[in-house]
Amino acid sequence: MKILHHPDREDIRLSSVLYAISDPVRLYILYELNKSGERTCGDIDLPIVKSTVTHHVRTLREAGVIHVRTQGTQRFLTIRKEDLEARFPGLLQSVLDSYESSGENLPKD
Repeated sequence: MKILHHPDREDIRLSSVLYAISDPVRLYILYELNKSGERTCGDIDLPIVKSTVTHHVRTLREAGVIHVRTQGTQRFLTIRKEDLEARFPGLLQSVLDSYESSGENLPKD
């Protein structure tokens, strides 16, 4: 089984986090995880192919935004809220509040 890299809290960089959440699909994934807590990749309804979902999840994970836990063949996603709040106080909640109030929806194919 492949071991997934998650940056340590002190290695999470603001530029990486901002890049990761700048994409509409990744921001939507983050929003959905915030609403419902831990979910599998397949539980989030996205209008993209599985390989593209994998790319977006990897980008979020490598930036330190989410944690991916493997159980069997499934991967469970959670937001690293405590780590993000410790590194960048208020950033995550501000972004999520702004996304929710903007009324933006995930672009359809």
